[in-house]
Amino acid sequence: MKTPLKQTWDLESIFSGGSSSASFHAFLEELESKVQQLQSQLKVAKVPQTVLDTERLGSVLNSIQELFNGASQAGSFVSCLTAQNQHDKLAVQLGARVNSLYAQGKSALVAFQNLLAQTSEDIWQKWMEREAIKPISFVLTEYRNEARKKMAPELESLALDLAVDGYHGWGDFYDTIVKNMTIPVPENGEIVNLSVGQAANKLDEADRSVRKDVFARWEEAWTQVEDYCADTLNHLAGFRLKLYENRGWTDVLKEPLEISRMSAQTLDTMWQVINETKPIVVKYLERKAKLLGLEKLSWHDIEAPLGTSTTKIPYDDAAATIVEQFGKFSSRMADFAQMAFEKSWIEAEDRPGKRPGGFCTSLRLSKETRIFMTYAGSPSNVSTLAHELGHGYHQHVMNELHPLNQNYAMNVAETASTLAELIVSDALLEAAEGQEKVALLEDKIQRGVAFFMNIHARFLFETRFYELRKKGVVGAQQLSELMEEAQREAFCGVLDEAHPHFWASKLHFYITETPFYNFPYTFGYMFSAGIYAFAKENSDGFADQYDALLRDTGRMTVEELASKHLGTDLTQADFWRNAAQVTVQDIEQFLQMTK
Repeated sequence: MKTPLKQTWDLESIFSGGSSSASFHAFLEELESKVQQLQSQLKVAKVPQTVLDTERLGSVLNSIQELFNGASQAGSFVSCLTAQNQHDKLAVQLGARVNSLYAQGKSALVAFQNLLAQTSEDIWQKWMEREAIKPISFVLTEYRNEARKKMAPELESLALDLAVDGYHGWGDFYDTIVKNMTIPVPENGEIVNLSVGQAANKLDEADRSVRKDVFARWEEAWTQVEDYCADTLNHLAGFRLKLYENRGWTDVLKEPLEISRMSAQTLDTMWQVINETKPIVVKYLERKAKLLGLEKLSWHDIEAPLGTSTTKIPYDDAAATIVEQFGKFSSRMADFAQMAFEKSWIEAEDRPGKRPGGFCTSLRLSKETRIFMTYAGSPSNVSTLAHELGHGYHQHVMNELHPLNQNYAMNVAETASTLAELIVSDALLEAAEGQEKVALLEDKIQRGVAFFMNIHARFLFETRFYELRKKGVVGAQQLSELMEEAQREAFCGVLDEAHPHFWASKLHFYITETPFYNFPYTFGYMFSAGIYAFAKENSDGFADQYDALLRDTGRMTVEELASKHLGTDLTQADFWRNAAQVTVQDIEQFLQMTK
């Protein structure tokens, strides 16, 4: 791999000129024209009365897919522009334009789904048996069933139109709040105003006095904007609840579970096993407190590094390590990662003005991905880099499938990314010795703590918040109390100081594309751990089996996926207990090494 690697991504190869790109503006105009053509097609489309009639809907389906692929390309490009520079006002305007396209496209999809819903069972079965349709029959059936559970198509279309400036508009407003925030942090004897993303990295510093000071400033900064955040969160939840009410839905988890293609029984079983596992996680947290010289951990101590984990890892070294370790699992994964680094698909530079967090976005038409993060050299940053490359590889193996079969849910998306983290961390751990091994082991365990406890706290908070929101607006102070209560419960009382304003500072609560952006992370972690354990026992040819599993993530439920590729039942505790053992064994080793 050629070094030094660029730490800024290449967006010019997608559309040259950034937010002022003439080619991108022309692309949007072409998409807007396609929307009008699709709307014209749907006006004359009729419910099929014969199998022959179903063929006429094929052209409508192709137009829908063409529109959504283009809108996805546009949305990914704009998300890259706004993430790399939160002050790019033109990019924000383009985002609003793309959201409008999405809304129109979704309205067209609602009309198409209504045609599917009205198709007789006899015609439907014969249609799904056609050779050209069989590969996408799962998704079409999903579309049909979804339409039957919603409002009349004209009302669904109206809701989508209103969501652009309502629901999604509030999500955009949260981005406006964050991009205008700075957090004053002392550096080299002077106060420096850091972006939210830069300040977040400071919360992982080895020096507790630095962490404590930055955390206090962090909480203060979010306290100052708490009313704006509370209004935003209440309006997002209010919109969803009113929509659910008009659809006749009473369970707020109905939509996120259906999006995740998983049953409530699977979710309940997963949380049950996690709660069973928490006592040993508590032992780890108590041991960590002792190693840090503390009676109890505060929020800013949970991810604090131990020992040599304070060493900064150069970006090029991190890239080389990831490629090497991916290669031990799958040569195709390694080739993909190397390509992503060499083609500058990754934005990693540590600079002001960037959005906090990390993501991977797919460019359907280009058959590429782009990865965003802020790399500061910590082991956690290396994990994030591997995580996002896992997302990229997932899309990479699906690029040649029918577009309908590429729409996989967040929970299985997190499976690929988390498995990529496990591959890198386990390989590094195996090669390490002494204090370095303790540090790497601790860093790996931290991710388990996040999924078992941090994400659980988010889940508890959000489910309880929605129940309260049904009765009226929930104020900022009550939101903070609700969050602290959820954190103390999820962490089994081991916390000294919690993070009351986590509800305000965590972007995931404000994402409008996916409701309940929490439990899919834990599912992904546990599912990947189960897959990893399975791979160790069935190593011969598993790389091919893994690719096959990934390719099926867009065309079956998670229960069907696990049954087909792993021979297991996700509604039962056995799989989840085996998955939890990955974390349990790491903790047992850590406790032994740190007696």
